[in-house]
Amino acid sequence: MTRGTTNPNRLRRVDRWLAGPQGWRLRRAADPLIVDLGYGAAPTTAVELHARLGRVRADVEIMGIEIDAARVRAAKPLERSGLSFRQGGFELPADGRRPVMVRAFNVLRQYSEDEYRPHWDMVVSRLAPGGIFVDGTCDEIGRRSTWVELDASGPVSLSISLRFGAFTLPSDVAERLPKALIHRNVPGEKIHALLQAMDQAWLAAAPQASYGNRQRWLAMCTDLRASGWPLMTGPSRWRLGEITVAWDAVAPS
Repeated sequence: MTRGTTNPNRLRRVDRWLAGPQGWRLRRAADPLIVDLGYGAAPTTAVELHARLGRVRADVEIMGIEIDAARVRAAKPLERSGLSFRQGGFELPADGRRPVMVRAFNVLRQYSEDEYRPHWDMVVSRLAPGGIFVDGTCDEIGRRSTWVELDASGPVSLSISLRFGAFTLPSDVAERLPKALIHRNVPGEKIHALLQAMDQAWLAAAPQASYGNRQRWLAMCTDLRASGWPLMTGPSRWRLGEITVAWDAVAPS
């Protein structure tokens, strides 16, 4: 069972990504089922996800799944059309239905490093065709956030999303890396190289700070791409303090 911290708006950054670059998956889904896995001590994140993705597709169905029966009972009064709660875990007890998206935040970080991959595989095996699993971590109020996107082929990308003014260097996000990477931020590992490159590009872009941190972040991202880092999104996402890089560029050795 997770600690269950569920501050309002804690997961707004990943929700914005699900509704934005990934929204096409929901619009095309035959069954618009999305799972909020391990939603915590209160169903806040599931309720917010329903509201946000309801703007993408009105008939979206959010299913909050928690391993603790008491948490599920506490959430039941909030059920309504398109929003439900049930007890379970990574096996996704959805009565045989296959979700198009599964979001699990601050869940696998509590496991040991040798345990996360079997859970990745289990969830991915239960996705609908074209579906994704998002395994992420963020701080208590959602200002520093990272997540891995996985599909049927395995991990696809790593996203890093930071609120401007909530960090000194981009590498401050290191303590919020997903379980697959958090112990790999050491010399010789790709994720360490990425964070170091981000820091160097951020410092080199210091003259842009007079125009605001957003312009400085844009300059950093432009530098990273020019240096050969495989960024998978462009300025429209960079402006939000977010970058997405291909998984191969950060995968553990």
